[in-house]
Amino acid sequence: MNEVAAVQGSLGVMSASREGHGQGYGLLQLVTFTLGNEDYAVDIRKVHEINRMKEITKVPNSPSYVEGVINLRGKVIPVVNLRERFGLEGKGNDEHLRIMIMDVRGITMGLIVDSVSEVLRIPSDIVEPPPPMSTGIGTEFINGIAKLEDRLIILLDMDMLFGRTETIAMIDSTKVLE
Repeated sequence: MNEVAAVQGSLGVMSASREGHGQGYGLLQLVTFTLGNEDYAVDIRKVHEINRMKEITKVPNSPSYVEGVINLRGKVIPVVNLRERFGLEGKGNDEHLRIMIMDVRGITMGLIVDSVSEVLRIPSDIVEPPPPMSTGIGTEFINGIAKLEDRLIILLDMDMLFGRTETIAMIDSTKVLE
């Protein structure tokens, strides 16, 4: 059983990512992960499974953040290094690295993250919009910032993280190997 299914089962997580709760707000159901010292989260409905790192086949002429492809039960899946995509310093392989298999813009792809933390159910009213950034770094792929008692979690919109042109390039790179 993959890690998301195991956590979902143990927490009794519902299949929808928003659950009605009181008046005016609902619960967000998120898979949280880390990159460096920061916590991020994505909608649980986007995550198919979470796997340990495995051998990745490099694809020539792919974007720098595309590590390559993996064979997942007979299907070729592009794998993206989120550290590279976010412009963060690289991290060597360790036992905590995971590949999150997700649906992004209609494409099944793997995303390498430092570690997967937990499945969270949080009230949507603790999420604030992303602050405006003056550094020139876009925030269009940030849905908001969840304010928990002990930490902040950046909620990502994975469909906005990769543009249409980027997803087409990833599809084309995997078709070469199929």
